[in-house]
Amino acid sequence: MMKREEIFEHVKEKYNTTPDYPWDKLPDYAVLRHDENDKWYGLIMNVEKNKLNLDGDDKVDILDIKCKPEFVGSLQKEEGFLPAYHMNKEHWISVVLHKQTKKKIMELLDESYKLTKE
Repeated sequence: MMKREEIFEHVKEKYNTTPDYPWDKLPDYAVLRHDENDKWYGLIMNVEKNKLNLDGDDKVDILDIKCKPEFVGSLQKEEGFLPAYHMNKEHWISVVLHKQTKKKIMELLDESYKLTKE
């Protein structure tokens, strides 16, 4: 189980990224972006489960990350991975933070950073 604070610590330490909160109406939505080009490599949100086709009305923390299109379909077959919420579903995927391991999330987050660096 992973918490958003752990992701924030990781990206600060590894990429010198500080979360950006660009929306007043969505104060818990944090964008992770590159320093040099401002491109997003991650978006952490707390979304109502029913909007993600999950059971329940409470909110869950998810992380949107960029992924190679050839891996999107296979990842979605694993528990904790969903079609990207509010992002291009061919190139992005949503990870339910409490449903995936820290190791897997960190690997995919690092890959997203590399994919968005250009």
